[in-house]
Amino acid sequence: MFGIADYGAFVAAILIFLAIPGPGNLALITSTGKGGIAGGLAATFGIIAGDQVLMWAAVAGVAALLVAYPAAFHAVQWLGAAYLAWLGLRMLLAKPGAKPVLNIQPRHYFRQAALITLLNPKAIVFYMAFFPLFVDPARHQGMLTFGVMAATIAALTFAYGLVAVLLTHFLAERMRANPLIGRILEKVAGLFLIGFGVKLAVSR
Repeated sequence: MFGIADYGAFVAAILIFLAIPGPGNLALITSTGKGGIAGGLAATFGIIAGDQVLMWAAVAGVAALLVAYPAAFHAVQWLGAAYLAWLGLRMLLAKPGAKPVLNIQPRHYFRQAALITLLNPKAIVFYMAFFPLFVDPARHQGMLTFGVMAATIAALTFAYGLVAVLLTHFLAERMRANPLIGRILEKVAGLFLIGFGVKLAVSR
């Protein structure tokens, strides 16, 4: 289909990739908890934007560059790990009533989620190594093939993000009555971000 080897498997792989717990999902949850549906949707579009940059970078040959220069990939790993750990530390040390680490303006949610995606080695590995496996060399149709893949990824990410945002918002509304729960969850989220950063830093 459009030069994609096993389109059904491609869709399934994207859905599994989206559902794997990681910084992207945490960004969606945190953004929704702080900024409501608008913040969550802005983060969703930020993730979509980051995904599209990584996918088209793979198309442009960045995959070959990372294979030829492994140090470049490790540099991205360390940069991403440091950024996630910095966010987590800020959330962990935030005082009650302080300005949220993820700002309430939707444009900041978008930028934050896009940066987390771009600096997430899990996403980089997927687009640089796993994604090309679904391109059928015998039936490849050039930009049409890549365009269909990009549109599929964007549509699935939006659908997944919308469901996650609505569920998170529904639960958040019931927790706002108890601010202590929100503060505890922020500290837990900070610990998770630091953990993600450490895990990415030591992974090879």
